Amino acid sequence: MITPLILASALMSTQQSDMKQYKTFGNMGKQTNILKKDVETELFSYEGKGLITHMWFGGSFKGIRNTRIRFYIDGEEQPSIDMDLWMGHSMGFGDTTAPWGTAKLGKTGDPSGVYNSYKVPFGSSIRITGELAPDAEPGEIWWIFRGTENLPLMYGGVELPDNARLKLHKVIDYKAKPLEEFDIANVEGDGAIYQVAMEADGEEIQGNWRDLSYMEAVVRAYIGGAKEPMNISSGLEDYFLGTYYFSHGRYANELAGLTHIDKEKNRFSGYRFHDDDPIFFQDGLRLTNRCGETLGDEVLHGPPPTVYTTYVWLYQW
Repeated sequence: MITPLILASALMSTQQSDMKQYKTFGNMGKQTNILKKDVETELFSYEGKGLITHMWFGGSFKGIRNTRIRFYIDGEEQPSIDMDLWMGHSMGFGDTTAPWGTAKLGKTGDPSGVYNSYKVPFGSSIRITGELAPDAEPGEIWWIFRGTENLPLMYGGVELPDNARLKLHKVIDYKAKPLEEFDIANVEGDGAIYQVAMEADGEEIQGNWRDLSYMEAVVRAYIGGAKEPMNISSGLEDYFLGTYYFSHGRYANELAGLTHIDKEKNRFSGYRFHDDDPIFFQDGLRLTNRCGETLGDEVLHGPPPTVYTTYVWLYQW
């Protein structure tokens, strides 16, 4: 007869054995001057299966904000993630404002001290490199990378498939015409939206608040080849959880944030996370933005041509 005490002891032993699979790894670079232009320098690598759970970067050299950070997952030749340091943390227009932050990302110092806790899964290996921007001046850089082996990848309260990988899809300096709807991500297969970051710069046409009316845009998701979209915002600032063209200025929370705002120049940058507000897709996703919007037959306030840079982070499997 198996007594409750024996059963409890066996369960505890099994749990303790299971916990041994979660091996935490990490490393750092301190005050090194190793980054070069037109050459990738390895900052971190690891063999095994796990998740990157934390990264941090520091430095004060000219051009640090455009430092290129690339992630090569499971031996791939082309990186799944290729980001500029500032836009990789959702900061547009070289904004150096600090401190601000959430558990997911932030900036604690000037000019750097940027961090994130994006979960980057890999099955057999990961290699992370850095490269100076063309206009940068060489200087000292600090960094931290950390993760854990065999950690499950959670999203929206569920564990994602073992082959889920985080991929970055970028649109750089795209000039959209008024009312043009354009893709910010267009992929095949299944997955989920993790994060969208945007930098938008409206050209001055009327010289008043109407030049911000590109923010009337509805963000649209076409799932599985659908001809009609699922509308996922009532306006562009609304998508980033702002209102009235970001009437009260900068903010940062776990779901969304406004990392830059300059209404005189018609500019903003911001981020929106979806791991606690999940958007899954099957058989493909086309995610779009529009330069302004119509309401019935009415064009809302005469939006100007606008230049966009967007970073769309997707878990794909």
